[in-house]
This record gives sequence, C-alpha cells and structure tokens, in this order.
Amino acid sequence: MADQQYRLVINGQSIATQGTFEVLNPSDGQVVGAAPKATVSQLDEAVSAAQTAYEIWSKADDATRQKACLAIADTLRDHAEELAQLLTLEQGKPLNGMGSRYELGGAEAWARYTAGLELPVKVLQDDNQGRVELHRKPVGVVGSITPWNWPLMIAIWHIVPAIRTGNTVVIKPSPLTPLSTIRMIELLNTVLPAGVLNCVTGENDIGAAMSSHPGIAKIVFTGSTETGKKIMAGAAATLKRLTLELGGNDAGIVLPDCDPRQIAEGLFWGAFINGGQTCAALKRLYVHEDIYEDVCRELTSFAATVKVGDGLSEDSILGPVQNRMQYQKVKDLVEDAKGRGGRILIGGDSDDNAPGNFYPVTLVADLNNGDRLVDEEQFGPALPIIKYSDLDEVIRRANDNPNGLGGSVWGRDIEKAKKVASQLECGSVWINKHGAIQPNIPFGGVKGSGLGVEFAEEGLVEYTTIQVIFQ
Repeated sequence: MADQQYRLVINGQSIATQGTFEVLNPSDGQVVGAAPKATVSQLDEAVSAAQTAYEIWSKADDATRQKACLAIADTLRDHAEELAQLLTLEQGKPLNGMGSRYELGGAEAWARYTAGLELPVKVLQDDNQGRVELHRKPVGVVGSITPWNWPLMIAIWHIVPAIRTGNTVVIKPSPLTPLSTIRMIELLNTVLPAGVLNCVTGENDIGAAMSSHPGIAKIVFTGSTETGKKIMAGAAATLKRLTLELGGNDAGIVLPDCDPRQIAEGLFWGAFINGGQTCAALKRLYVHEDIYEDVCRELTSFAATVKVGDGLSEDSILGPVQNRMQYQKVKDLVEDAKGRGGRILIGGDSDDNAPGNFYPVTLVADLNNGDRLVDEEQFGPALPIIKYSDLDEVIRRANDNPNGLGGSVWGRDIEKAKKVASQLECGSVWINKHGAIQPNIPFGGVKGSGLGVEFAEEGLVEYTTIQVIFQ
C-alpha cells in the first residue's frame, strides 16, 4: 500500500494531480501512500461540478434524498473493514475498542439516523387573512473541511446532512489523514449522482481558497479555534454560512460524594478516548479535596492497565499521537507542568528516538489554573488533576477559559450535580460521564468553541435557508 497513489474525486471521476505528498503511519513513521496535491484550478473544477449537480439534486424529491443517504449508510457498512484498516494506518488509532471499527460503526449510525430526519413545511398562519408557509431550501455547494482525529465519522457528520437537504459537497480532509477519506468518497460515488460529492486534497492553501470561493455557499469546519477564525475571515467577503465546531478544553468537576473507584473508568475514558485527541474530551479534572488522593490513586491504577501500541495489533487499546507536531506539544506541556511542581502519577516520559509518535498515558496532579497544561488544550494523552475545596470557586475556575464545548459533573446527588451543570459555560454537560454524543441530540459549543450546532433536526436546518411563502 505504501507505493499506492490516490486521486482526487471530481464529478464522479478519479482525477490525477501533478504533485503528491506522503502520508505517514504514526505508529512507525513509514509511508502509507501518496496523496494527490490539488491545485486551486482543480478546486474550481470540483466546485463547478458541484454547482452543476446542484441544479438537479436540489430539485430531487425528499424520498430520493433519503434513499441516497441510506445508500451511504449501506456502503459504509459493506466496506467498514477496508476503511477501518486504512484509517488505522494513517491515523494510528487501534482497530478495536473505541478505535477505527468503532468510528466506522458510528459513521454508519449517523448516516442512517440522519437519513430519517425530515424538515416538513411549517404552516405559520392559516386564517381568513391568508396562509403563510415556512419552507426549508438547500443553500447550494457546501465546503467541508475535516480534521485528522476522527476523519471519517466527522466527514459523514458534514456530508450526510448536506446531501439530505439537497446540497452538494466539496470536501477537503486534513493533509495528515486524507487517504481513508478519498477511498470513502470513491465508494460513496458509486451510489450517488456524479458531482454531488467531490473530494480535493492538499495543503492549507486549498482550505483558504475554499473559505473565500464565490461558488461555495457554506463552510462546515471541525478543528482548531485559530483555524476557525481564519475560515471565518475568509468567508466574510462572500457572506458564507458557517458551522464551526472548534477547540475545547472541557472541565470535569468531581463532587465530594463520589466513590473514586466507581468513577475511575468513566473519568479515564472521558479524558483518553482516541488518546485524548478529541475536541470534547475531558481535559481538566477538578476533584474535591476530601477524595482528591483517592481519585488520583484509582485513576492511576486504571491507567496502568491500558495497553498503548501499534493500532494494527488487535490487543492495542490506545495508539500513538497522530503527528509529530502534536506529540511535541503534549510533551512540552507535560515538561512545563513538571517545572511548575506538577506531580507525575503515571507516564510523563517519552523516547523521542523510538519509532512512531508514542507518548505514554500521563496523569499530572497538583496543578492549577494558570499552568499551561490546565489553560491550554493539550489534545493528547495527558490529563491535569486539580484540587479544590469551594464549589463556587471551582465553577468559576472551570469557566475561566476561552473555550466552551463540553463539561461534566460527577456526583451521587443527581439534583446537586444538575445544579452545578447548569452553571457551566459550555454547549453540552454530562453527569457521571463525559463526551457522549448522539445523532439525535444537537451538539455545539459556546465562546471560542464555535458557531452553530450539528446533529438532530437543529443541525439539519443549518444546511438550509428559510423561504416564507404568503398566499
């Protein structure tokens, strides 16, 4: 597979490029394949194909669109293992556990659920003064820009609601994990009309060109807050509609009535799903002083049981950090924490000369707001644990961050936990778990964590405009 060259997908055809770039396996640094490096003119071709397809697809009836989305779900199901293997090679996550097979299952589930959503005409008035109806119309060509952490599932989060509502799509995956997306788009084009779904890959210049492209009506982006700001600025000249799911630095608050042993596993996976490389992972853990040391001990005991290894090994539970830049960021934040008096409970040391981007599961106690590992989004396998004594004060500290994606409260008294949850400044709050998302529940952030929402009917309407008809 290392010598395989992939191609763009434009108007249902595989299109070669003059330039390519290597995609590396984060487990061993070996080349997985050569990705096509699109030019801006090839992006123009993709947008043009999507515009032409839109003229027909936007007029397709609801049943036709629903059938297409169900065909997407069936295709994901039928090719799940092929895509999971390729995803693991370029992303690094294990095949098992909450890894690549889990991601493909999630992609299928989201596609199938979204296929069943409907946006019927709403009658706003019907009396002797007249009838007024609210119709939902597709926006046009949707530009999707996806990240490297959950590349296939997030692509489906963007693609399916767009197609379901009558739009067409040009998708650009991260240059770090483009191959599985290209292959998925090739497969989906076998069940979709030509031009409805197109894929271009390349460096940051293609993403910037998409943001400002006059032929693209909406950008949906999942990724960092800084990149989201650039996309928003690029989209301003053409007044594009935007859905931006951006960075998170989710806080978890453990109340003093918890049983540390009972919550340890939930806390661990809230923080370390996908090796911590998840926007809505638990990234700051605040624990009441009465059970602080007990929680530290139980978390450490559980972490010691988790095997980190090559994602292709069937017994690996966590894989490497996806890329060297992110690996170095995690390492720098942990080293800074050590220098500030952080107590390493487990992990904290890595071998930069070893093959792959493996960083050990790391727990750092005795930190506080103001420490970089607490204030900055680590997006990797390191969790700061902070002691608190006063509930009002810890709520203030949890909210003292520019991000507001998710948060969690852990406690036996559910009513008290809900009262704390209602005071957190974030789009989603979980009680006694963290990061659980569902296709029937809207998901989005506040503050620096983005604009708009995804999933459910609330997410579907973001791919439409309103037309009111008076009669």
